[in-house]
Amino acid sequence: MGTVVVLAAQVGGAKLADGLYRLRGMDLAVVVNTGDDYRHLGLAFSPDLDTTLFTLAGIASATAGWEPEGETRALQGMLKRLGGPDRPLLGDKSLAAPLLRAEGLANERRLTEITLDFCRRLGIEALVLPMSDDPVRTNVLTDDGAMTFQQYYNELGCDPAVRGLQYAGAAEARISDEVLDALHAEDLEAVVIGPANPYHGIRPILELNGMRELLRKRGAPVVAVTPVVGGKALQGSAGKMMRELGREPTALGAATEYRSLADGFVIDREDLAFAEGVRSLGMRVLAVQTVMRTIDDRVALARSVLEFARSIREARALEVE
Repeated sequence: MGTVVVLAAQVGGAKLADGLYRLRGMDLAVVVNTGDDYRHLGLAFSPDLDTTLFTLAGIASATAGWEPEGETRALQGMLKRLGGPDRPLLGDKSLAAPLLRAEGLANERRLTEITLDFCRRLGIEALVLPMSDDPVRTNVLTDDGAMTFQQYYNELGCDPAVRGLQYAGAAEARISDEVLDALHAEDLEAVVIGPANPYHGIRPILELNGMRELLRKRGAPVVAVTPVVGGKALQGSAGKMMRELGREPTALGAATEYRSLADGFVIDREDLAFAEGVRSLGMRVLAVQTVMRTIDDRVALARSVLEFARSIREARALEVE
């Protein structure tokens, strides 16, 4: 067995990362989207990083994976009473990471250092890595103009129609040494693209300067997992975005976003009708249960993904002979 790198965002990506972590432990590196990071009340929020940390530490809420279990909102009530903003909703426990992150960044610590310190404190043996230590911000283009993803999501409730997205800073952002080390590992077994919104969850990672080229050059199988099942996005705004951007809100539409990058695409058994269409994009297809309701579901999907990557690697070897 070798090392595995997973590109992750949102609850779905964190759940699959957790399944892989339960199989591979310290031989896993999770590269997490930071394009949705934002500042609020002087604090540094990294929603996808915290979702991943809480999930791998086993303390994420079952109903709101971006928060710890047993979250309370006493601070939110006092903020509102004193005339503070009522959005985004802030949980008392959830504020610990943004507080410490803001202090660390103010003291010129790298985001990667801060995150790895959180991993140690939470007992996480895998590497949880921000995609870059340089700021990248996903901007949503709408008929009302450009806005940050957090404005679109928290302030406007994803209401404006999406006409496009920009990834400010991505072309100049440097892939961190830790991410480079993970992708250059001699025993790299697979790169897994987790089930997340392709546009604001995964695309910011892929838009980093040199990332796509590095993934292609490394040669390890790249396997992407659908975030869409039966025509419905499992989490967040992916389905709405796909329709407004003129894409099919289907597994095939999601697969199209990874054409020329992924070697294999995992769809749900419910979407077998799209298998041939995905193959026409030049990707091998695996159909399994992709909805992760339980820990066992996470592990089962992770195992299927790794076996799929191995089959791709073995097929390549036969083609060379």
